[in-house]
Amino acid sequence: MPSQKIESGHQDTVHDVAMDYYGKRLATASSDNTIKIIGVSNSASQHLATLSGHQGPVWQVAWAHPKFGSLLATCSYDGRVIIWKEGTQNEWSQAHVFDDHKSSVNCIAWAPYELGLCLACGSSDGNISVFTAKSDGGWDLSCIDQAHQVGVTSVSWAPSTAPGALFGSGLLESVQKLASGGCDNTVKVWKLNNGVWKMDCFPALQMHSDWVRDVAWAPNLGLPKSTIASASEDGSVIIWTVGKEGDQWDGKVLKNFGAPVWRVSWSLTGNILAVADGTNNVTLWKEAVDGDWQQVTIV
Repeated sequence: MPSQKIESGHQDTVHDVAMDYYGKRLATASSDNTIKIIGVSNSASQHLATLSGHQGPVWQVAWAHPKFGSLLATCSYDGRVIIWKEGTQNEWSQAHVFDDHKSSVNCIAWAPYELGLCLACGSSDGNISVFTAKSDGGWDLSCIDQAHQVGVTSVSWAPSTAPGALFGSGLLESVQKLASGGCDNTVKVWKLNNGVWKMDCFPALQMHSDWVRDVAWAPNLGLPKSTIASASEDGSVIIWTVGKEGDQWDGKVLKNFGAPVWRVSWSLTGNILAVADGTNNVTLWKEAVDGDWQQVTIV
């Protein structure tokens, strides 16, 4: 598919872009305090809706799985998270507004759909909140207080099936784990046990020398290891891996890009990593048979 330039229609910097499940629509977040919904096809794009409701720059957008309907979550400098619901086509309304955080909410991530409708949010107040939809239309809230004391920059859910599940026997138990990155230069892993989030890596994962800008947990498709990529202001991307539960995470530098690295994102199969860095490049990486990571292409 040839590259396609899309006019967002925003009046200020665009901070995030997310494609819906079917690849038919983009949601964009901007410093102009709005979210735009854009329809995309192979040849053209069209503006479908503008969502207004935040009182500050919007940092991230995230589509829920379509089994829950047409839902979009957004987070903003105004400290609020808004869940938007599409009624009739391209008519959006605010279904829920969460204002539990005391400062900018920097990142949001929907859990794997097998875990239900569940949203993790990270804030500059240092806390991570997890909202889970209840059958009566309300939401349960669980918190990780002071997950990163100087502020949380990124959150990413683990796959819902445990590593190695394909090779094990018995029932597949679903896993509720989160990775987070923060302004304390660390990556942390969290696990939900009996309704309480506890840190699941000791000590915190420390190889970065500046803010961690993004974390991305790779889909594992039942393989016997877990993999997290982290991107940092220090210019490096680190690939963290762990075998079985309770083992130590092992970190390996993918590359030092010589400029801040803003985002990392895995392909659906978890074998290709996209890296967006401060030199305006997006590069794609793949792990070779010998375990070394090689650049496949530059976008």
